[in-house]
Amino acid sequence: MLKIKTNCENCNKPLPNESSEAMICTFECTFCKDCVENVLNNCCPKCGGNLEKRPIRPTRLLDKYPVSNSTNTSG
Repeated sequence: MLKIKTNCENCNKPLPNESSEAMICTFECTFCKDCVENVLNNCCPKCGGNLEKRPIRPTRLLDKYPVSNSTNTSG
């Protein structure tokens, strides 16, 4: 299951579940769209992969499958 992290791992910008600005790599590293486009050049600094828009978990499933409230910088 996708781990939805709530902050950009570069600038710490809040990225709640409903954010349209959240971008992830295949290892679920999470960055804001601004950092991806202007700092990271669409390349994850941890794995070297590209970054894509993170899907939004349906609100009705948040209680069953909550988002992560902490930034995990281990990838």
